[in-house]
Amino acid sequence: MTTRRIFTGSLLCISMALSTALTLAPSLAAAQSKLKVAAIYTVPFEQQWVSRIHKALKAAEARGEIEYKASENVSNADYERVMREYATGGNQLILGEAFAVEAAARKVAKDFPKTSFLLGSSGKPQAPNFSVFDNYIQEPAYLSGMVAGGMTKTNKIGMVGGFPIPEVNRLMHAFMAGAKETNPKVEFTITFINSWFDPPKAKEATFAMIDKGADVLYAERFGVSDAAKEKGKLAIGNVIDTQPQYPDTVVASAIWHMEPSIDRALKLVKEGKFTAEDYGPYSMMKHKGSELAPLGTFEKKVPADIVAKVKAKEADILAGKFTVKVDDSQPKSTAK
Repeated sequence: MTTRRIFTGSLLCISMALSTALTLAPSLAAAQSKLKVAAIYTVPFEQQWVSRIHKALKAAEARGEIEYKASENVSNADYERVMREYATGGNQLILGEAFAVEAAARKVAKDFPKTSFLLGSSGKPQAPNFSVFDNYIQEPAYLSGMVAGGMTKTNKIGMVGGFPIPEVNRLMHAFMAGAKETNPKVEFTITFINSWFDPPKAKEATFAMIDKGADVLYAERFGVSDAAKEKGKLAIGNVIDTQPQYPDTVVASAIWHMEPSIDRALKLVKEGKFTAEDYGPYSMMKHKGSELAPLGTFEKKVPADIVAKVKAKEADILAGKFTVKVDDSQPKSTAK
């Protein structure tokens, strides 16, 4: 009798253990399938460019696809150390911006050939594991320029940028070309503040442009829209849509969506197929990597003929009938 009870009890314990294991199996499998992803940013999370990468990664985290860690405001001098710490910590994919630390970032990638790297860069991919990207949003930048050309009354547009690097230059050139299409008389004043995040400096540069007659401002940096709002002028946004914060100031914005690039990288890492490639094209409109933001509060304020021209040009871009020229050279002021 005692033996039978022990045997029955043992069977019951085994059965319960198996049941528990089967119940836990899906959650354990889910935990194990999550990719470990890290990102290193030299500026705050809220900075326009970085915010788009951070947003896409937070969305993947919310879906339960990844474990996500990130560091913001990392100095250039400290960038390599942080990269190595994340690589050593077992992260399978590391993201960030390598513009000012190209040599160091590429060196880390060589030292960790089994780790996948996807970094914003002006350079080329580096085999086998260093992929590059940047905001190829020149198409909506062109469209936003068309809007700006139709909205200026003084025919003077001010443009404030961070640094004159290809990623900024090509968007400015596209914007200028778009403005010229709808208003051949428009002139541009261009200033670079030599910082990725200095709103007060961008604001001061904008005030100087307004004093010279600019009534539409291209807000490549934070601070420009604040100055435009204070002076009752208009602004065109870049990378993010800030019209909700500036409903009477921001007319249109060229929006960057990093999700197509991030989702592609995650899929390839998970499948063990990640290689060195250029992700730039995945920021283009045909891949839903960018778009012209809805006119929103300015829907009835932008002239109907301009809206029609913008919609027609957008359709031509998506159909492959019109290609926005990529010009990475530093743009120059044309205002007299």
